[in-house]
Amino acid sequence: MEEDQFSLTAVMCAYLRASHAKYDDPKIFDDFLAYQLIPDENRLLIEQGLIKYLKLKAPELAASLPDQTTALAWITRAMNSRSNLLSRSRYTEEALEAAVNHGTQQYVILGAGLDTFAFRRPDLLAKLHVFEVDHPNTQNFKTQRITELGWEFPAQLSFISMDFTQESLAVALKKSSYNPRVKSFFSWLGVTMYLTREEVFTTLRTIAAIAPAGSWVIFDYFDIDVFNPQKVDPQMQEQIAHAQEAGEPMKTGFDPAMLASDLVNLGFYLHEDLDQVDIQKRYLCGSKYVHLVQAIIK
Repeated sequence: MEEDQFSLTAVMCAYLRASHAKYDDPKIFDDFLAYQLIPDENRLLIEQGLIKYLKLKAPELAASLPDQTTALAWITRAMNSRSNLLSRSRYTEEALEAAVNHGTQQYVILGAGLDTFAFRRPDLLAKLHVFEVDHPNTQNFKTQRITELGWEFPAQLSFISMDFTQESLAVALKKSSYNPRVKSFFSWLGVTMYLTREEVFTTLRTIAAIAPAGSWVIFDYFDIDVFNPQKVDPQMQEQIAHAQEAGEPMKTGFDPAMLASDLVNLGFYLHEDLDQVDIQKRYLCGSKYVHLVQAIIK
């Protein structure tokens, strides 16, 4: 991410969640507030880019669609069907609800982006204190937008600014009202692939050190094959190239066969590691290169 630039990936993810909530039925994950969080100028730029991409890649299809609304619904549906964006959000909130029923009282969202949980789930918010941790540029973009919309900031919501590549999560949380003695739930979605292997392990090691035993972390990761040109398909190569062009290069994947032992060394035991087949059985959509993981602090 360039200096003074908020995460374009975070805005795009919010747009795809918003489009799913607006156009699709059945809904895998109903983020009915995401659309409002995206300023008009950003939304228009995204939509212009999507229409241009559709015309370039599938000109006959683009010409057959009756209007721009139909075209946008088609392309965002196609993009969501090939990604874990919706399934990872639903998976996380299902797991969080179960954790709350077992005594979890703190929810830490790492790389929160334009997450709307604290405004969308008052039922769970009443039982939790939520900490949104993200890069200051993206967090400032989000809080300014919330203020523009006139939304009330919940008392149970705290914002913590930090750059994962430069700062310590432990230090950032110690400066907040986070309680290291209270069972916690950490979600870390759409982030690990943008960090180095050591940065990922440092953050997981920190979580294991600052939260009590029985606390949870959910994260997603790329299979290491993503970075092997002989094993990755052209669509994924294109996605990696687009991230590079946006100034948010993808860097890291992991070997699923080694993950359980890696997590043990970091202070966790692996509860669940879902691959594409598992994810599609539950939520109908998923990427063949992305895994969803639940791990518990030992």
